[in-house]
Amino acid sequence: MLPSSHTVPINPLGVEVIPSPQLLADAFSEFISASSVLEASYRDLQQEVAHLSLELSKRNAALTSSLAENDRMRAALQQMLDSMPCGVLVLNHEGRIVMINPECRRMLDLGASPVNSLRDLSALSHLDFEALSAGPDSPHENEVCIQSATTTQKRWLAVGNRKLFSGPSRKPDHLHSIWILRDITANKYAEQEREAARRATVLAEISTILAHEIRNPLASMELFAGLIEQDLGGTSQWISHLRAGIRRLSGTVNNVLSLNDESKSRLVPVDLAACVQSGLVFVQPIAEQAGLFLSFFAAADTPSILGNEDAIHQIILNVVCNAIRHTGAGGRVAVTTRRATHNGADYALVEIEDSGCGIPESVIAHIFEAGFSANGETPGLGLAVSKRLMAQHGGEIHVSSRINEGSTFQLEFPAL
Repeated sequence: MLPSSHTVPINPLGVEVIPSPQLLADAFSEFISASSVLEASYRDLQQEVAHLSLELSKRNAALTSSLAENDRMRAALQQMLDSMPCGVLVLNHEGRIVMINPECRRMLDLGASPVNSLRDLSALSHLDFEALSAGPDSPHENEVCIQSATTTQKRWLAVGNRKLFSGPSRKPDHLHSIWILRDITANKYAEQEREAARRATVLAEISTILAHEIRNPLASMELFAGLIEQDLGGTSQWISHLRAGIRRLSGTVNNVLSLNDESKSRLVPVDLAACVQSGLVFVQPIAEQAGLFLSFFAAADTPSILGNEDAIHQIILNVVCNAIRHTGAGGRVAVTTRRATHNGADYALVEIEDSGCGIPESVIAHIFEAGFSANGETPGLGLAVSKRLMAQHGGEIHVSSRINEGSTFQLEFPAL
């Protein structure tokens, strides 16, 4: 095909050559063929452009819809954060505050003050957020007390913070932290009220127990004081009964003090057999008043222990008085001490055995609870205090019983 600008071949000699009709026909045919190819390519290109334009329009529409949805979600999330009853604070990896909701501002009395970092937040709220941030990442909250700027009342806040990874690499440079603040002032006041109510209930229970425990000894002491006044010749017998009543009252007061005493007794080496024997001397008038026979036997191998003599006397008084209370006149209470071995360890064992009515199996598990009474009449503290004092000595108290045959209490002290 010849160039369009030279339809007639140029003769190098300068003579014009006239093409033949066949040559012109062939050239025109080739031109028509090339034009058809170009036209078809142009149509294909137009179709492709139209398809790409349609696809681009669809993508643009989807992107617009996605952006609108993101805006709606962002607005909804912001509305939820603004309406949350707890404070929310978000920091970026540079430690800059990127979001703080209105409740957080209210809790910390920030008002409209600009807050950009934890240092600003600490200065405005008088709460050391920087120290809280320096602590280990933990799901547990820190309870802090702050003084409100608008009122004289104190407020308690539960502050928790967790680290968040915002990037796919989960590297520290993508680290963010979110802080959650909860106002627990109402809970604190409710907790204080519950504690006050619990203490009042305990005080009422102890008052009831004391009334029961003290009533009988006081009545007996009043009776024997009257008998002493009327019969001056038999004063020794009535004085013995008075001593028994006084010792019961003393034991009751000591039980109340021991029950509410959180301090631990000072333990020193103690000759257990001699300590138990001296404690029984204190109980002897009570047994005589009840018409019981009280005996004591100490085996030669009874080991010494680390203990507190006053506490051991209180244990013996409580357990023996419990045996006397449940044993009728003419019965017996036998106290023995000896060595015992369990699992290769040596113990000093004190056994208090009575011939009383026994303890029903259904209530044995409850007899060491403060205020519990097996007969439902006289609640006491003695056995509960005894169990607590035994625990302070590193020992244990056990009981076995048979109805109408009696009970046996075993006191196990670690041997010295």
